[in-house]
Amino acid sequence: MRVDLNSDMGEGFGAWSMGDDEAMLDIVTSANVACGWHAGDPSIMHRTAEIAKAKGVAIGAHPGFNDLWGFGRRVITGHTMDELEKQVAYQIGALQACAALAGHRVTYVKTHGALGNMAAADDATALAIGRAIKGVDPSLVYMVMPGQATERAAEKLGLRAVREIYADRTYADDGNLTSRKIEGSVIHDPTLAAARVVSMLRERAITTTSGRKIPAEIDTICVHGDNPAAVAMARAVREALIAEGFALAPFAPA
Repeated sequence: MRVDLNSDMGEGFGAWSMGDDEAMLDIVTSANVACGWHAGDPSIMHRTAEIAKAKGVAIGAHPGFNDLWGFGRRVITGHTMDELEKQVAYQIGALQACAALAGHRVTYVKTHGALGNMAAADDATALAIGRAIKGVDPSLVYMVMPGQATERAAEKLGLRAVREIYADRTYADDGNLTSRKIEGSVIHDPTLAAARVVSMLRERAITTTSGRKIPAEIDTICVHGDNPAAVAMARAVREALIAEGFALAPFAPA
């Protein structure tokens, strides 16, 4: 009856901002902080870690492809798995340094966007990310999708895994997220999102767009910070979880 609520944060760059991070940090228990490649910069990383520390929110590195123009949602190929491993390690280290300046520490890693989608579907990609995590700090937690390649990689590498579902996304019958190109794949209704989350937690299963139930252990729930309804959705999910008797707490120390 204990669960974590997370959101992607620090996704601005320079003078440009994305989402209402301060409001979200009053709601969530863990914050996935952009590491400068799909979004974020040293000042934003430091400030996000500083506020999270003050509010008792755990932080994790949120590495993605080097794609500021496409917000990390475009697939980038041509790299070897060895190169990808180093790219992820680089981003984890960047956030660790900025967090240290803010008196906070990074306790987990969750991949972003196109990189996250690839990692869920491809064992080699998931393992490269896992090796980066383990190489930087084997105590870091690998945030994974239940039943996907990331969960298998964490188990193979001996990393602690936390299993995540999304409040604001729909699922295909293979257990992965439906493409954002498909109409309805992103949920904007806070009430609907909250009801879906509670149902999946109670049933310990992911519900797909076809109605299929895929058994899954669920440790954390994500609300995307760049969704226009993000704050209202996160608040609705939090209130629904508490009403159902769930205790909200970070899965890793804040």
